[in-house]
Amino acid sequence: MTAHVATWKKEAVTKLANRISESSVVGVINIRGVPAPAFQTMRANLREHMSVTMLKNSLMKLALTEAAKKREGIDGLVEAIDDQCAIVTSDLNPFKLFRQLDSTKTKMPAKGGEISPDDIEIKAGDTPFKPGPVVGELQKAGLPAAIEQGKVVIKRDRLLVKKGDAIPREVALVLSKLEIFPITVGLDLRAAFEDGMVYAKDVLEVDDLAYLAKVQTAAASALNLSVFAGYPTALSVRPLLAKAHSSAFNLAVNAGVLSSETVKFMISKANAQMMTLASRAPDALDDELKAALSATPVRPSENEGESAPSDKGDKKDGKDKKDDDKVSEEEAAAGLSSLFG
Repeated sequence: MTAHVATWKKEAVTKLANRISESSVVGVINIRGVPAPAFQTMRANLREHMSVTMLKNSLMKLALTEAAKKREGIDGLVEAIDDQCAIVTSDLNPFKLFRQLDSTKTKMPAKGGEISPDDIEIKAGDTPFKPGPVVGELQKAGLPAAIEQGKVVIKRDRLLVKKGDAIPREVALVLSKLEIFPITVGLDLRAAFEDGMVYAKDVLEVDDLAYLAKVQTAAASALNLSVFAGYPTALSVRPLLAKAHSSAFNLAVNAGVLSSETVKFMISKANAQMMTLASRAPDALDDELKAALSATPVRPSENEGESAPSDKGDKKDGKDKKDDDKVSEEEAAAGLSSLFG
């Protein structure tokens, strides 16, 4: 005797197997906890790039096994079918498909009985509640609540539910009042198949921003290595030329080699050296050089106790002392000629 299989089941398996065989990417998604209206909305929003099919787990496994006759390795998705799930076929690559489905996830309040995905801890402090029956509700949920200065406060930090434990109903009610939504609801991609390879969730769950930052850091490090090693490439040739030009310019300036590029810098350098030298013999300068020197910062005197010459000078016998220190133009010229050769 052979078991009778309903015709609609055979047709559903055949149709799904054909779709799996013809799709570039096939995945298994978890739909546990997704309300029916929300699930229909998600399917409608994702219809442009993917198609979601729900059947009994046994029928979906049969469809994958049948499709494996045409696409080797696709039956590796059978292990991902468990609990409440569905088959998704798409033209997106597995990583884009994961991000697209991950965008459907949202936080929802717990109703009681759900498995907590994380530790649920309530911190000490004020609450938005006014004194009343809510104090008893908080205490019943295990929170050390009290009334202080007309406010309901939590006296101490309290871990209400550990990760992996079921959320009690009385705790779920309190969490909703505190606007804490511990349950994440959405389409969760468990595994995806493309080009003979099955990608598990832990492989697909990539932080694209962190990954991009690592790629950029690696590219920058490779470029630096190429430049410092003197290895020319399409990307490093410009920095290499700039580095060579800078080195050649510095060498020409330090060696005193005149060129159209170095002459201005060398004249500026010579002028600075001349002004420094002139500042050491202020009495031997003409008016033009004195004016230029007064507008140019110079090094401080080597003798720390030595002060700059005073404009006022000392009075001696009713006359300014500076009148006695005046130098004739001939003496100034003679001093400069000896100073600069």
